[in-house]
Amino acid sequence: MDDERSAPAVRATMDGMELEQALHAARALVLADLVADEVADAEIVSLVEDAVSHRRWWVEQWPEGAEFVAGLIAQDVQDALLERYGRWPLCPVCTTSGDPHALDVEPELGPDPHWVCPKTAVAVARVGRLRAPLET
Repeated sequence: MDDERSAPAVRATMDGMELEQALHAARALVLADLVADEVADAEIVSLVEDAVSHRRWWVEQWPEGAEFVAGLIAQDVQDALLERYGRWPLCPVCTTSGDPHALDVEPELGPDPHWVCPKTAVAVARVGRLRAPLET
């Protein structure tokens, strides 16, 4: 009977570990994109940490949304960078248009987020694979 009473506590702990793993994986993906763009200095990494802390509460409230957290953290970091430093990441598709613009994360709330040009709808890369060839 002791085993039956402890089973929910074990499941809750495992769920918490899975949520932490999702947050750490999302953090790693966003950091990989920042490194690929050579903008991962200490202040910007702190913005990533802030975004992860903010989304920790969100994913604890809605564990089913763990698969969406990478795109949300990417958007949070993008918003924080815009406020402090400017657009990121810049679109590599429209380099000759004379109108530099940032890529968007799509889907805004969904699994498998990609960086997408908002003007041409071209998927440039998966979040975490910026500047790497797009996998099909």
